[in-house]
Amino acid sequence: MAGLSWTSGEIRAAAAARTLGTKMIWTAGFRTAVISPYGRLHFNEPRGFADQTVRQVLHMPGGGEAFRVRLTNCYGRTPLTIGAATAAVDHRQAALTFDGAEQLVIAAGEEAVTDPVDQPIAAGDDLVVSLYLPERTEPATYSHKPAQVARTVGGNRVTAAELPGAEQVESRFYLSGVDVLAPEDTAVAVAFGDSWFEGVGTTTGTNHRSVDFLNQRLKRGWVVNQGIAGNRLLRDEVGEHALARFDRDVLSIPALTHVLVHFGINDLVLPGMLNEPVPDADAIVEGFTALADRAHRAGLKILGATIGPFAAAEISTPEGLAVRREVNEWISTTSVFDAVVDVARAVADPQSPDYIRPAWDSGDGMHLNDPGAEAMADAVNLDDLVLQRA
Repeated sequence: MAGLSWTSGEIRAAAAARTLGTKMIWTAGFRTAVISPYGRLHFNEPRGFADQTVRQVLHMPGGGEAFRVRLTNCYGRTPLTIGAATAAVDHRQAALTFDGAEQLVIAAGEEAVTDPVDQPIAAGDDLVVSLYLPERTEPATYSHKPAQVARTVGGNRVTAAELPGAEQVESRFYLSGVDVLAPEDTAVAVAFGDSWFEGVGTTTGTNHRSVDFLNQRLKRGWVVNQGIAGNRLLRDEVGEHALARFDRDVLSIPALTHVLVHFGINDLVLPGMLNEPVPDADAIVEGFTALADRAHRAGLKILGATIGPFAAAEISTPEGLAVRREVNEWISTTSVFDAVVDVARAVADPQSPDYIRPAWDSGDGMHLNDPGAEAMADAVNLDDLVLQRA
């Protein structure tokens, strides 16, 4: 890849913004929620690395005048050594540094942020991040079903234009997000939930997640994706449950104004796999109410989504479906949320509303394909998601 440099037009635009005195802030241009590799249940096997380069594509919901990459060893039990790192936009590549150094050791349980890269990046750009991991790692902190592949090869290849013979893995490793330098009136929303946000069922590598389609509809601001496949509202596994990760994955985001939530399916289907009781409707309602209260205390608006249909899934049970119907009735009529997104009605088979509409079923009875994800995004009333700051 060629060395990263600005075009004359980009230089003029950045200079004009500074000349006009536009105040800028760092906010979330991209986020990805991570899980521990040490849990009981995973949908992609955890893995570590040794003397390998890991290259990962991050599809940017939002952009800015500059960017910096966030790395995480959140669930690590030993220090993580980053031997070298690069980031590329449109085949223009720059070294990522850490207080000027090319190498970094991230302590167990900690995160790190790179030095800023003075490169404009736009919504819809693909940021390609390459990490060289010189030492043998333990199982990585990761996003396990991001609908995107990572490519891994031996040795330090962070500056290589291509990675022939690379292994492809559908996971995202040691990354938690990208910050962008944007005008201070930028407003951001977060999609906080499960696989219906993360993108399970959609075509890998095509950016056809429901959150991607929603961002295409927005005229101002953007939504970052903090979905975790298998995540639950009330209990850990997979990942920390919603109430436990709310501070890290929601409240930590600068310029945040709105939260969209879709939880409940995993609370109702995973207990059968984990030998746990299915929660009753009151427990789930209490969890949603607690989320809404925390959002409102933080000055945020919260949009609650009805629980999507899953009757055709192998792990579906009559008990779980009955609770779903009861909770959805509450979501549809409650004043706890600032607005309701009726995902269930939008994607259900009109003749059998416990089932996904056949044309939108990914094939497992519990997840949406690409058109289904678009229909989910279309269910959001944009009048309820006006991304602007006072």
